[in-house]
Amino acid sequence: MSQDLVLTIIARDRPGLIKSLSEVIAEHGGNWVDSSMARLAGEFAGIVLVSMPTVEIAKLEAALGALSKDGIDVTMRRASAAAAPPTGRRIYIELAGADHTGIISEISSEIARLGASIEELTTRVFPGSMSGTAMFEAQVDVILPDGLDADEVRERLEDIADDLMVEIEVEPA
Repeated sequence: MSQDLVLTIIARDRPGLIKSLSEVIAEHGGNWVDSSMARLAGEFAGIVLVSMPTVEIAKLEAALGALSKDGIDVTMRRASAAAAPPTGRRIYIELAGADHTGIISEISSEIARLGASIEELTTRVFPGSMSGTAMFEAQVDVILPDGLDADEVRERLEDIADDLMVEIEVEPA
């Protein structure tokens, strides 16, 4: 019997991190199923879905804990079989504007008020091409609950876009 595990990883970025992690998983019969990882401010952070033989989980947990001596911090959580993936219509939101505190807080609050669920969020801050001013952009994949129309989401987000000084586009995914 196998069990799905969700691993979170954080370590100072350096060559060989994924090699070390993937070798430990493979040595214990685990299958690397899905992942999302990135370098952020000199740190390497990620989340990995692993399918493991149930009898190997305790050994894997110990081996992952031993990676901390190399500066690789891993946490493990058993995936819940009862948690069904969210269903509903999907939309894609892009936003861009001058960087400032609170953009994601405001956008995510409005999405939550509408009863929608953020499936994936990617953000970045970068220097503006002409002025060098810090610019912010985000891509958000959202799942709408039954009865919520994409046009309503667009209208609600456009209402707050002016206050946030960002441009927002909402499209079907």
